[in-house]
Amino acid sequence: MRDVLGHFASGVVVVTARADDDRPLGFTCQSFASLSLDPPLVSFAPARTSSTWPRIRAAGSFCVNVLAEEHRDLSAAFARPGRSVDKFSGIPWCPAPSGAPVLEGVSAWIDCTLWREYDGGDHTIAVGHVLHLGADPDRLPLLFYRGDYGITHR
Repeated sequence: MRDVLGHFASGVVVVTARADDDRPLGFTCQSFASLSLDPPLVSFAPARTSSTWPRIRAAGSFCVNVLAEEHRDLSAAFARPGRSVDKFSGIPWCPAPSGAPVLEGVSAWIDCTLWREYDGGDHTIAVGHVLHLGADPDRLPLLFYRGDYGITHR
């Protein structure tokens, strides 16, 4: 299944928030999609094994950072598991209106509040209500295709 579905190219995002103690949180996710224009909703699917998603859920608001093509390193940095890992070390960011981190140089950002959650098997389907957003039309997105970044001819 992973091999066949890997033929669908997807973008790569980092979902960020601020914890109760004001520390930034984030994780890499490639299961992100626009869901509705009215009301404005987006969705993504964190793994049930994620230790970061429950803390972002508790924050109630988050920012979806659409990575730019030069952000392979950010994708890898935020994919690291574990609470003891400082994923934001050396990574510049500024706060979205919600306070969630907007990573420097992203292709786009979407600031949301948590609207709903649904069972998605070994993932949770999270739906965010979009409150603020922005984009840099000069930055191309980071793509993931067939187990690697970018689209290559194989």
